Amino acid sequence: MYKIAALTLALCIQGGAALAQAPVSGSGAVNSPLEPADFERALTIGDRYGRLAVNVPDELFWTNEGEEFVYRRTTHGRHEFILVNAATGEKRPAFDQVRLAAALNKASGESYEAGDLPFTRFALTDDGRRLDFLIKQGRWGCSLASYACTYTSLDPAASHFRQLRYNYTPPAQNNPEERSPSPDGKWIAYIKNYNVFLRSKDGTQDVPLSWDGSEGDYYVFSTLSWSPDSRHIAAYRIRPGYKREVSYVNSSATNQLQPEYSSTVYPKAGDVLPLPQPVLFDIASRRQITIDNALFPNPFQLSPLRWWEDSRGFTFEYNQRGHQLYRLVEVDGANGRARSLIDEPSKTFVDYRPLVRNEQDTGKTFRYDIGDGKEIIWASERDGHEHLYLFNGRTGALENQITRGDWVVRTVDYVDPVKREIWFEASGMNPGEDPYFVHAYRIGFDGKGLTEVTPERGNHNIEMSPDGRYYVDLWSRTDVPPHMVLYRASDNAKLMQVETADISELVAAGWHPPVSFHSKGRDGKTDIWGVIHLPANFDPKKKYPVVEHIYAGPTGSSVPKSFSTSVEPLTQLGFIVVEIDGMGTNNRSRAFHDVIWKNLKDAGFPDRILWHKAAAAKFSWYDISNVGIFGASAGGQNAVSALLFHPEFYKVAVANSGCYDNRMNQMWWNELWMGWPVGIEYQQSSDVDNAYRLQGKLMLVVGEMDQNVDPSSTFQLADRLIKAGKDFEMVYVPGADHDAPGAYSKRKLLDFFVRNILGQNPPNWNAIPLELPKNQSWRR
Repeated sequence: MYKIAALTLALCIQGGAALAQAPVSGSGAVNSPLEPADFERALTIGDRYGRLAVNVPDELFWTNEGEEFVYRRTTHGRHEFILVNAATGEKRPAFDQVRLAAALNKASGESYEAGDLPFTRFALTDDGRRLDFLIKQGRWGCSLASYACTYTSLDPAASHFRQLRYNYTPPAQNNPEERSPSPDGKWIAYIKNYNVFLRSKDGTQDVPLSWDGSEGDYYVFSTLSWSPDSRHIAAYRIRPGYKREVSYVNSSATNQLQPEYSSTVYPKAGDVLPLPQPVLFDIASRRQITIDNALFPNPFQLSPLRWWEDSRGFTFEYNQRGHQLYRLVEVDGANGRARSLIDEPSKTFVDYRPLVRNEQDTGKTFRYDIGDGKEIIWASERDGHEHLYLFNGRTGALENQITRGDWVVRTVDYVDPVKREIWFEASGMNPGEDPYFVHAYRIGFDGKGLTEVTPERGNHNIEMSPDGRYYVDLWSRTDVPPHMVLYRASDNAKLMQVETADISELVAAGWHPPVSFHSKGRDGKTDIWGVIHLPANFDPKKKYPVVEHIYAGPTGSSVPKSFSTSVEPLTQLGFIVVEIDGMGTNNRSRAFHDVIWKNLKDAGFPDRILWHKAAAAKFSWYDISNVGIFGASAGGQNAVSALLFHPEFYKVAVANSGCYDNRMNQMWWNELWMGWPVGIEYQQSSDVDNAYRLQGKLMLVVGEMDQNVDPSSTFQLADRLIKAGKDFEMVYVPGADHDAPGAYSKRKLLDFFVRNILGQNPPNWNAIPLELPKNQSWRR
């Protein structure tokens, strides 16, 4: 193990004396005048450090056959895909990346580099002779014989997602190449004039199944679902909602003088949603069977229709608008009667996002059907933590709770219905350890035989082979580089040390990891965890100003737990930078998470401020007399809220691409956390409506082509600040998307904190040429 690992263990804030031994790099102590070279180092050191690590593995996935797996390895900043045969241990390049990049550039008109291809995963199809992958929402295929690449289609899952949730109206009939054949091969289903039609295999019969489809209430091809016995077909008919669009002006479009105008469909909190209605058809009688919607009257979303193998019926999942009820609905295939199998209610919100990695956002956190629905494994937070439950799939009765305890299930990796065993990942189970560290376990369906399979202290991610014979463990810590190990599942025998990253060059260059620190939160008993990024040339006899990098989005937790070569640029200019997971963020108990409900302005600030004060009380070098804060997206909203609602503590903020009023932002995020219908809580948490409270110094950053957060959110905040007579700065980045990435906005952040916290004037950049990385994101 590297010396840096032992050093960081000593630094884990059991005492402050060890911090004097921290490795340092660069120049520019906090009280020294900063030079242009200090800023250049701050903006480039992350890129430089990223090019010093060797054989750093990430993004593991198994190929379709299950005998081989692929991972992406980074060496000196360049990515390469490595294929490993689990049975033989053979390692080799997965494909010729130079040829693939050339072919993809020719087909797409882009300029991708072989060492930086635009995807991290792919599927090997056609007996391993073809590579299929996604770029954004487009599906591509490349022959590994000729290395010819073609664009094939929009991702079908994305198509379903858009049609059911984003008010996408399809054409009157589907693409002629799109056909849904019946399992027995006798019929082909398709959409014509917004209705469902059948065509016989020989083409002699063309039969309408529905007559009620129209442009205002249409059937969707991507939702067509045949029963396995071919006797029935089901589909969604959708009544459009309000088609809200956000308009954009790309003022500085490439290779043309005039601006470009565009718009995107963008439902916001409170808007009228499309209304999907499942419809059942009997093929023999050509009969349309009405399904009563009493169990799913007000959907935010209905999941894809899923038939039982014996064709007795189909199921879908109902996510009620407002996210306080999630329900598994079964429809009888013979008569169309609907019944509820499992109800998941909540007084606050049901956190419905998938518990399976790389799954589309079209279903429950986790559901697994056993024996054609005889039993169902279901994820729930009903006891206050995310756990797994076993239900009777025929009656809906709870058979037993599978996992239990004051810890949370984070991911389900594999279900073995023969051994009646589940492999899963969880955090918070090991006393005395960082509660966010993820470990892997297996357990029986009956809740017995809980066994940990990743004992190393660190953050683990395992990937099981499709057949359950092997698993690969990729683990690391912020102070320990990644290890990738292949195991046999039957006896947990180690078969192969696949990869061990080499960071000797990185350590020699002066890199050091962040230091862990935790203190009690607002309730006086819950530990709040964070990290401290030490400044360059750290001297424990000096005092250093503190800046918080915040992302309090309730979707997850943001404090790094795994190894990264990333560096907070401000540390190179004499600042301490910290990251904290306060209450309201995810991956702890439900009570911890619920703090944010209808109260996004909270952002865990009571816990964060206590954390800062605890650090200042413990360490003489931790100066909280003029605390700064910055963040992007939800972190941008948080940064502004810090100045508005806690001006006694936070004094300087830089906010990038924030949603400053949750009524202006995308529906799913804001209605999940802030509730529906839209109530007074939205106004209470609004940075726009509370702009008059501003006391500290604020800079806003916005990209004019932000497709994630409506840029008008920033302009409305600016307008309200102006009307309130407040002084602030604003950086508008032409052509930039969400987070306004790039060295320019990063440099403006550095300048703002140097000027308003250190009291120094940044260099005259117009007189100093700089060669900087072009695409620097605000979020790692």
